[in-house]
Amino acid sequence: MPRWKKILYALLTAGAVTVCVWLLLYFIQKPDTCADGVERTGGECIGVNGEGYDFGTPEIHDVSRAIARENKRIDGQPHVTVAVMLPLQSDRAALRRQMLSDLQGAYLGQRQANEGEGEPPRIRLVLANPGRAYKQQQKVVDTLLRMADSPKDRLRAVTGFNLSLDDTREAVKRLTEHKVPVLASRISGDEIANEDRTDGTAELRFPGLARLIPTNHDAAQALANFSGERGRENRRTVLVYDKRSDAYNESLAKAFSGIDEKGPPGPAAMPFESPAIDEAGSTGNQFTQTANNICDSGAGTIYFAGRTLHLRIFALKLAQVDCQNRHYTIVSGSDAASLRQDMTEKDWPQLRGADGKAKVTVQYAAPAHPDAWSTGLAGWKREWRAHHDREPTKAELPQYLTEPKAALDTLKKRIGTTREEGIDLGSAPNLEDSRTMLVYDGLITIGKALHQAQEGGAGAVPSREDVGAQWSLLQSRHRVRGTSGLICLTSSGNAYDKPVAVVQLDPGRGGRGKLKFVGLGWPTGREQPKNCVIPSRVP
Repeated sequence: MPRWKKILYALLTAGAVTVCVWLLLYFIQKPDTCADGVERTGGECIGVNGEGYDFGTPEIHDVSRAIARENKRIDGQPHVTVAVMLPLQSDRAALRRQMLSDLQGAYLGQRQANEGEGEPPRIRLVLANPGRAYKQQQKVVDTLLRMADSPKDRLRAVTGFNLSLDDTREAVKRLTEHKVPVLASRISGDEIANEDRTDGTAELRFPGLARLIPTNHDAAQALANFSGERGRENRRTVLVYDKRSDAYNESLAKAFSGIDEKGPPGPAAMPFESPAIDEAGSTGNQFTQTANNICDSGAGTIYFAGRTLHLRIFALKLAQVDCQNRHYTIVSGSDAASLRQDMTEKDWPQLRGADGKAKVTVQYAAPAHPDAWSTGLAGWKREWRAHHDREPTKAELPQYLTEPKAALDTLKKRIGTTREEGIDLGSAPNLEDSRTMLVYDGLITIGKALHQAQEGGAGAVPSREDVGAQWSLLQSRHRVRGTSGLICLTSSGNAYDKPVAVVQLDPGRGGRGKLKFVGLGWPTGREQPKNCVIPSRVP
């Protein structure tokens, strides 16, 4: 064979080998893509998408498509991008229902902000899935930071954030360090908050962070103020807390421990340890022993610092203890707002005694409840008539009740309009769990900040620094009339004296238990001042 042919064959062989190796490496290293902007990592679809992808969660399929349609509708108008960062995959049906409530609030808030605030910029909404318990948040934050720098995406805020965890804190910290405004809708842990000093100034651990609901400390104080008014100060109390590292559990336990009890001293705090936020592990066995100890202690009120999954198990174990027909009240934090969804048909009879009466009721500080304003206003009017012997005028009605009620009426109207337009959101929004209301409030708050931060006339796109600077200005005349209450942000971005809806889960005498609004609790011990003017010294 001629030498030139040998050289040619050798080159062809080498080239073929190179191509094969390159193709092999390509297919080995090629990302497993779930959808545009979303990669399969560790069995989860992680990433950012605003084109209607449902992250493999059927419950959110329709609402994701509704968001995509709204994005397409405003595409030709001046707009910015807002990301909703929430875990969007789960094996648990109850958690998937919570995701649906959250995203229904996001869509309804997007529509209200785009149509109710007047001039552009409009909001293009994208869904950001950081994985279970925010464990893969770093990859998502990388993407969001690129979107914030992109002149095409113009990311101007990140909202959502429903779990107070270490990984949540890391995500918030990194975003705010890069001057991306964060508006947390549902996190209550004190460790993911800026600090209000008593002189009215702020310690900004997360510059650019704002929060819609009270910290666990403020919620616990609101519960204590409410409970004291209802005459429970003579009951012995005990704290049961999860010692697993979890920012929500830790701050709630600390908050409950700091309550100034007026009654006789109860037993020492009783710890347990869960394996994870959504795993039961051996907590059932631990709670059996804890329940026996509580029975012997004489305590009737239990402050529970733990997650909803473990709260349900604890309540059932407490009801099983034969303790001279004693009735227990469990008091917990905002995570308990999802408890009723976690309860099964078999659970309810277990919470009742042989006589059909409740053995255990659960009372918690919900960040919102749809009955709060109408019930509160009716009670206020009764008291007014008793003292004035006449009906109050419209100007005499309290803002802290009338304005949130009007905001809730607007949300309900928006839900009705959506239904009339034939837009499927998966199911009718369930306002009782507060999720739809809170995420909705987050979007209308961002919408207000965007419009107040405009530069260069209507339709101009504000910088992310300008948007973040608006948080502390949303007070007094510029307060946000939220469905969850008046949103008046302090210089640290915390909601000043935001009320909690004290809600009670009662098993009743038959069927599924009832979720009842009991009253409003205020962190400062009294309602927000007129026009939500924040005092110079924040309590």
